Amino acid sequence: MSYSVKETFSAPGRSPLPPRGAVPPAPGALAAKVRTVGPSMTRSMQRVAEAVAGDPAGCAALTVTGLAERTGTSEATVVRTARLLGYPGYRDLRLALAAAAAQQEAGRAPAVTADIAVDDPIADVVVKLARDEQEALADTAAALDPVQLEAAVAAMTGARRIDVYGIGASNLVGQDLVQKLLRIGALAHAPADPHLAVTNAVQLRAGDVAIAITHSGRTADVIEPLRVAFDHGATTIAITGRPDGPVAQYADHVLTTSTARESELRPAAMSSRTGQLLVVDCLFIGVAQRSYERAAPALAASYEALAHRHSAT
Repeated sequence: MSYSVKETFSAPGRSPLPPRGAVPPAPGALAAKVRTVGPSMTRSMQRVAEAVAGDPAGCAALTVTGLAERTGTSEATVVRTARLLGYPGYRDLRLALAAAAAQQEAGRAPAVTADIAVDDPIADVVVKLARDEQEALADTAAALDPVQLEAAVAAMTGARRIDVYGIGASNLVGQDLVQKLLRIGALAHAPADPHLAVTNAVQLRAGDVAIAITHSGRTADVIEPLRVAFDHGATTIAITGRPDGPVAQYADHVLTTSTARESELRPAAMSSRTGQLLVVDCLFIGVAQRSYERAAPALAASYEALAHRHSAT
């Protein structure tokens, strides 16, 4: 049985528990996890998260009481923060902090990417963008819950039909997923028109899958068709950088991407695309693996058709 983010955060007043079967982030991924889930935390929890990410060695030496005093919070807040970061309790977080500190001491701390300036030489732009893309991929990999990913792949593998909703750059990511799925024989659509998305969603039933892609988690034109699909019994999946956003209310499974590092020359819609593409690639490969007997001949047929077309021209 899998647990969605809706279930994980649905109990008011209680510490948010990691989904059952979820794997705590590796020590080297702790900072990435903080960057990803930090915006969804309360301010007091953010102080705890920033402290452990900024000084893992110092915080690893502290008891739960000591960390609460250092951050001006409570012991309960420290425990809630540990759980929201993916650890069963503070003891597990403390062990991860000690391991992260050892990695930093060995010189394996992640590089920090600076914003791109208007007068940056193009060579510097290439370096900064490459580092930013690498960090986005690492952050997304750290944020992805394998339990949620497995459940999403399982639903897609047996689906009668798959609809993907996205606006703007997110629609381009959706189109990328649909093209991949079509080549292995899956029936998939990614309507760019929000009205068409809703009318398509009305036709979905149990056994179908609807996927919403929205970095902010609050894009109305994406949430509405997902809601309609959810209400009609389809399995729903959200790919978002804000797992606490409104889109999660209608998602059976939530796949979290990296938090976009927005700048004047690179809005969130551009920088979030890298993490989204990683997630849809993971979904596609997972579906192809589980439907290999059907997928392999379909891929071969599509390659042959394209090769024949190119040779004819």
